[in-house]
Amino acid sequence: MVVVDNTFLSPYIQNPLSHGADIVVHSVTKYINGHSDVLMGVAAFNSDVLFEKLKFLQNAIGAVPSPFDCWLAHRGVKTLHLRAREASRNALLVAQALEESPHVLAVNYPGSASHRHRKIALKQHRDGLGGGMLSFRIKGGSEAAARFCQATRIFTLAESLGGVESLVEVPASMTHMGIPREQREAAGVFEDLVRLSCGVEDGGDLVGDVRQALERVVVGAKIGNGVGRGNGVGHA
Repeated sequence: MVVVDNTFLSPYIQNPLSHGADIVVHSVTKYINGHSDVLMGVAAFNSDVLFEKLKFLQNAIGAVPSPFDCWLAHRGVKTLHLRAREASRNALLVAQALEESPHVLAVNYPGSASHRHRKIALKQHRDGLGGGMLSFRIKGGSEAAARFCQATRIFTLAESLGGVESLVEVPASMTHMGIPREQREAAGVFEDLVRLSCGVEDGGDLVGDVRQALERVVVGAKIGNGVGRGNGVGHA
């Protein structure tokens, strides 16, 4: 049996059931709702038998969302296509900027032409969109990763993802902290890995924010206070 967590892409960008998955799960809290104000999940099935079994179990134990949460999620899904496209566009811009930076060791984003699984993304993702999630390894190790998260001015330090606002975190010391280091690193989650969830802000501002944070953390440059559209935060 193949179960796919499709939360990072949302059903707008990818539909694993169409590619042979038996069950697909989503955290509705993330992209489907998109406004960081709902706690909800969903499971979709390729088998009517599985569906009926889980439907009965859900009803029997009372694991159903509240009417208001359903209303909020219904409100959010109306703009899913707009948010998913804008987040993907912004993530691609940020990924390209990171790939050009001398302060970055590696970038992980399936929307980039250089990604090792780009062909799969082109085959399975709507219009080849890469989604709004990406990660990168920063020079300077875990200390630089932590300082980067404190240096951003648009990206907010938080563990969640998929909302209209852009977020940043260090998985090794936050979301994945409870996993033994050997297992984390086997999965590519190193101490110097930074995860970004791109929202729907101006793409140029997000790129500028990432660039100024890198300069501030890795090089130690002095940074000004102004954020300008297109080129982000300028040097003092």
